[in-house]
Amino acid sequence: MDVISGLSSGFAVALLPLNLFLVLVGCFAGTLIGSLPGIGPINGVAILLPIAYGLGLPPESALILLAGIYYGAEYGGRISSILLNVPGDAGAVMTTLDGNPLARKGEAGRALSLSAVASFCGGTIAVILMSLFGPLLASFAVTFSPADYVALMVFAFASLASLVGKNPIKTLLGALMGLMLATIGIDANTGVARYTFGIPDILAGIDFLIVVIGLFGMAELIHMVEVQVSGKLKLLPIGKSFVSWRDIMTVKWTILRSSLIGFFIGVLPGTGASVASAVTYGTEKRLDPDGGRTFGQGNIRGLAAPEAGNNGAAGGAMVPMLTLGIPGSGTTAILLGALLLFNVQPGPLMFEMRPEIAWGLIASMYIGNVALLVINLPMAGLFARMLTIPQKYLTPLIAVLAFIGVYSVVGNPFDLYMIIALGLFGWVLRKLDFALAPVILGFVLGGLFEDNLRRALSISGGDWSILVSSGNSIVLYGLAVLIVAVPVWLARRQRSRVATDG
Repeated sequence: MDVISGLSSGFAVALLPLNLFLVLVGCFAGTLIGSLPGIGPINGVAILLPIAYGLGLPPESALILLAGIYYGAEYGGRISSILLNVPGDAGAVMTTLDGNPLARKGEAGRALSLSAVASFCGGTIAVILMSLFGPLLASFAVTFSPADYVALMVFAFASLASLVGKNPIKTLLGALMGLMLATIGIDANTGVARYTFGIPDILAGIDFLIVVIGLFGMAELIHMVEVQVSGKLKLLPIGKSFVSWRDIMTVKWTILRSSLIGFFIGVLPGTGASVASAVTYGTEKRLDPDGGRTFGQGNIRGLAAPEAGNNGAAGGAMVPMLTLGIPGSGTTAILLGALLLFNVQPGPLMFEMRPEIAWGLIASMYIGNVALLVINLPMAGLFARMLTIPQKYLTPLIAVLAFIGVYSVVGNPFDLYMIIALGLFGWVLRKLDFALAPVILGFVLGGLFEDNLRRALSISGGDWSILVSSGNSIVLYGLAVLIVAVPVWLARRQRSRVATDG
């Protein structure tokens, strides 16, 4: 009954004309921000936070606006991923794997519509679970120690092992390249500069934005220029702009599974949409009746899984922020800062002391998810028509957007040269038939893995047994072994059957 009464009071706040207007503005602005290559929700919320504060809004209204931008950007990240093969943020990397092949087949509108439906379901399921079980799940999440997070990262890397690409060795090498990129910069523990080669501009490490724009965006631009020069350029057909009921029925269980997995991963502080989208994609690939052979070639389950997963994680990340005052992701860390800016202390007492903020925000997320679906479905065809722009005009347009987006966030001219260098590196990897997604995921997960490994060993005084000292970590290591071993065992069993039948 507390949940029902809380939601009732929350909808009374969210449906006020000002707050309803701010939900719609936030969702629309977030979609546009998320669609810009590499900007992502964290930069969008950070850029617009001073504006929200400067407007003199009440705390609940400002947070509703910023939250609308947050999950609007999660929706928007799929646009550049599907149309341009350039992820909007880390959580959208997996969307490129099957979303862009669908666009290249002339089904961009279908892919955008399906991703909107999957995002809506993922976000809505996350809000429902947050309403019902938020405080309970948050109290479980804080029991995760640094050693447990190490096990979670191992599980994520195990999911990556057979995730993408036709060659597992190249997938593994790509992930190792990402791990190597993640180690560049000053070691936070020892103060030693690692792999900087005397270049002061990379002492702080390489920003994720630089890596994703370089390896995906610039590499894609170089490939497009190469195709134009060779005279093999083809205009892509648009096809239908709406997802069919048959498609939705095909992916209904995929969306439900991925939403639940994404939400529970999002609740764990510090993980976020990148881990959720990787795990959900890997899960669906293993559950695929065809053995995942069509994944990476435009499989709609491969598109729906990461979209539902990363939006589920976005909702899950709000749980520890609201109930414990612990940010679940980089973006919720900024939202936490926004609350403190308005002298509001998040935590268990906020639902009692400031229910208009806590329940008003949750209610606004129900409204925002519906608004995003209403906004995005009719615009799918319009976005898809970007592919009809002649590539001799589209190529410089993407380059300008990429450079402006990076410079507006990072503000260092050196990083523009870094983008070009990484773009050439990414283009060479594509020529060698390497999948780029493992490189990006290795880079993202590598930092989390190293930080938590260092913390765990610091706590234990260098005793490695701490890594297997809890039930959570043992379960995760067991799952990681199963993920790697079971497909190998099934493949050998299938070969032996074929040999016996032959």
